[in-house]
Amino acid sequence: MHKLAVHFWSIVFIAIGLAIFAHKVFQLGMPITPDATTETWTVQARLAFKGNGRNIMASMSIPNLTPGYIKINEHYISGDFGVNAKVKGDNKTAEWAKRKANGQQSLYYRATLTRSNVATKWTEVPEYPEAPEFFEPYSTAVDKIIEDVRSQSADTASFTYELITHLRSSDENENISLIKDLARTDEQFANLITKLLAVAHIPTRKMWVVELADAANDVLPQIMIQTYNGEEWLTFNPETGVSGIPANHLIWKIGDDPLYTLKGGDSAEVKFSVTKSFIELLEVAKLAAKEKGSILGKFTLFSLPVDSQNTFSLILMVPLGALIIVLMRTFIGVQTFGTFMPILIAVAFRETQLLWGIVLFTVIVFIGLLLRLYLERLRLLLIPRLAAILVIVVMLMLLISFTTSQLGLDRLLSISLFPMVILAMTIERMSITWEESGGQTALIQGLGSLLVACLGYLVMTNQHLNYLMFAYPEFLIVILGVCIWMGSYTGYRVSELFRFREIKTSA
Repeated sequence: MHKLAVHFWSIVFIAIGLAIFAHKVFQLGMPITPDATTETWTVQARLAFKGNGRNIMASMSIPNLTPGYIKINEHYISGDFGVNAKVKGDNKTAEWAKRKANGQQSLYYRATLTRSNVATKWTEVPEYPEAPEFFEPYSTAVDKIIEDVRSQSADTASFTYELITHLRSSDENENISLIKDLARTDEQFANLITKLLAVAHIPTRKMWVVELADAANDVLPQIMIQTYNGEEWLTFNPETGVSGIPANHLIWKIGDDPLYTLKGGDSAEVKFSVTKSFIELLEVAKLAAKEKGSILGKFTLFSLPVDSQNTFSLILMVPLGALIIVLMRTFIGVQTFGTFMPILIAVAFRETQLLWGIVLFTVIVFIGLLLRLYLERLRLLLIPRLAAILVIVVMLMLLISFTTSQLGLDRLLSISLFPMVILAMTIERMSITWEESGGQTALIQGLGSLLVACLGYLVMTNQHLNYLMFAYPEFLIVILGVCIWMGSYTGYRVSELFRFREIKTSA
């Protein structure tokens, strides 16, 4: 029965930990490597005009909904202008104001964006339009075009596509040629499409997008067409009829409202600039978690103060060291002094580095062991003897620190980080083992402790593992499940296979 319970809980804990990990990676987009980066684009709109000494009121459309992208930050560079941002429906507008501005003025809006799979929902639900009037001979031509398109389509999406391809076809008839005379520019052509769609009672609106290039100045916004099918807005390219927002394009504004307005100034113009850079993917994942309202995204160690982050960065590696001890003692059969003493030594190795740490550990334990054997002859009580060993350890640490300081070996000054009590207990435990089981057993356990400490150091100083444990602390649940599972092991250890090899040979 207990075996079943052990397997049940180990599977439950491992599954929970891995499920949380998978949610963060696949749903929130958190990276599994600390140096993972992603593309970002900085888009800038500059509204320049000339003040004529009157009060200035200026406004400019800025991105609000950004399907396929997430805004990392946005800034309004306004000088001594007052600035306010307002959201209306699916649009957002920046408004600037100043009393009596003279001379050339420049107002900037700047946003940094990166790709994201956060879903975007349009908020505006349109009413079905009334059909606009066309005078003859255009009215007859429009009716014929709508009739032809309707016969070759089945829904709003296919109707819009067929209408655009008909108007853009090189094999045009007299009706199309007549209608196309009404549109000379791209914007006029988009207006013509919206009017024809309105004849078919399909809600439409224009959308302006900006291409996110690697580096470009004087970028011109491009016009798109959106139609409403009763459930959602569909986007079409008025040049080709292809549906969907083009790759690497940012929605800047929607509707017929002007890109900017200006009162109290002259000679206004807007220029767009775009540049590409890179940012840590982890920062993007945290923003995506905030946008999605993920509870797991809120409870992250990255939100802690920096000093607390440094502390937990070390603490979270200790369970990995404990896992190494369980593996080495349960499956390999390595003997150590105490259960977790090697991991505490490994923590000290993080500061002294592995080679010097081994040297310091060996020297202090060796000298302390010799002095402990002498104290045994004095027949002291246990507690005073342990206190005496602790004092000796501190004196040895001071002596080595002073000596290495004179020699210029700054790395050995980290000896103060060694846990004094653990070293004292190690010396005491090794001397008792020496007396009770002999010097060979004491040396085996001492070398075993040093071996496990070295393995623990290699694991606990691995930067990738350190990042995984800090970014995904749910791995603690996985480690708990693995420890529970290993706790039910009752088979042979690797060391016992060598220990009983003679019995196996004789059999």
